[in-house]
Amino acid sequence: MSQATDPLYGKIVTLLGGSGFVGKHVAQELLARGARLRIASRNPKKSYALKPLGNLGQVQFAGVDVTKPESLAAVLAGSDAVVNLVGAFTGNLDAVQGEGAGRIAAAAKTAGATAFVHISAIGADASSSVAYARTKAEGEKAVLAAFPAATILRPSVMFGPDDNFVMMFGNLVSRLPVLPVFAPQARLQPVFVDDVALAIAETLGAPDIHGGKTFELAGPEVISMIDLNKRIAEAACRKRTFAELPDGVAGLIAALPGTPISADQIKLLKAGNVAGGAYPGLVELGIAPRPLELFLDRWMTPFRNHGRFGTKAAA
Repeated sequence: MSQATDPLYGKIVTLLGGSGFVGKHVAQELLARGARLRIASRNPKKSYALKPLGNLGQVQFAGVDVTKPESLAAVLAGSDAVVNLVGAFTGNLDAVQGEGAGRIAAAAKTAGATAFVHISAIGADASSSVAYARTKAEGEKAVLAAFPAATILRPSVMFGPDDNFVMMFGNLVSRLPVLPVFAPQARLQPVFVDDVALAIAETLGAPDIHGGKTFELAGPEVISMIDLNKRIAEAACRKRTFAELPDGVAGLIAALPGTPISADQIKLLKAGNVAGGAYPGLVELGIAPRPLELFLDRWMTPFRNHGRFGTKAAA
């Protein structure tokens, strides 16, 4: 499909929470399709690096506080379509991704948007004891109540060359001879961030087909936490010892101030992050999910001894 025949060509798309990791990849996909993009976030300066990706006048940056109705109304005015990427792990989660998501959807409807894509998460559960998972589920319900034709996308943990997931582990592997592994047998189904961006664009461009539906976006392979760490170390050509932490020890560490993981995050990790199979996924959107192995060797090059000048161990 040429850019001019893409359903998003020339449409005003507002990307809420567009200055983060996922937003940058979504913006690139939407701009490539010819959309006129309004990137809105609390700190729009973080998105300025995206400006060269668009043509003259194709990209606009705006500040927004999604908890304030007047701020939302101003930034959504004139939008043909809206993508809600706003989310958080701490703070007032209900105001941001619980009932707050419903207010965002209602504001988009009032602004006249004909398509709305809401990013939730695999593991969203209204009965969860973890506020993040609970408010994600409540947010889905609130969005569909306010905008019945909205599309809900539930991605698994996302990876990319600029993520804070695989690349964080690569950095740790390069510096520490012994690495603790929380919830070593936890099952993940990581998904490539550009595949998620494709899914957002596809559903956004066809609300008549995908509106009112929920999709689970997961990669082609289920990987345990310990296996993931070992693969990263191998790709970085680092021989490392992994300490698989028992639940009790992991819980004690998470309770300490300044630790890199919270007790709630451990609960989420232990619960796993795998598609349940009750909803359609990437394949149903015509997208072939790309595996982590397709990129891992190349991405781990900076974490090898001597970087790209180091030698790669034989497979």
